[in-house]
Formats: sequence, structure tokens, C-alpha cells
Amino acid sequence: MNATAEQVAEWMLEKVRFAGILYQEEAVNYIRTHFGQQFIYVNENGNASIDKNVKKIFKKLHSGKAAWDRDGFFWGWT
Repeated sequence: MNATAEQVAEWMLEKVRFAGILYQEEAVNYIRTHFGQQFIYVNENGNASIDKNVKKIFKKLHSGKAAWDRDGFFWGWT
């Protein structure tokens, strides 16, 4: 599958919009399985994270309607 960062970001947007919440761990696992490892990296804390370009596109798409919860490691629809 030749997924794009835009497709991954669109999936994230749909997920958080309809579920109201998207946990990073769930997103990482889904993205790795359905879109590919190229959209996942290990951050400075040693945790799997979502590609910075995907998150940048996601931020543009949600236009401030989703907020990151640092303590819970999830995005919530506002």
C-alpha cells in the first residue's frame, strides 16, 4: 500500500471527530498496521510516535477542533 501522510491525517481526523477521542497508542498501532511503518518513529523518550508531517497535516485539517492531552496521551474533539 502506498499511503500518503494526508491519508493518515484524514484517518486521524475522522477517528477523533466521530469517537471524540483518539489515543496515541491506538493511533500508532493502527497507522503501523494499515498505513505502514514509515509513518511511525521513536521519539526522544523512546516511545513510538506519529510522523511529524502527519501531525502537521492533521493540525491543519482539524483547525483547532482537536486538542492534545499531554497527561492522557490522546487527542480530544473540542
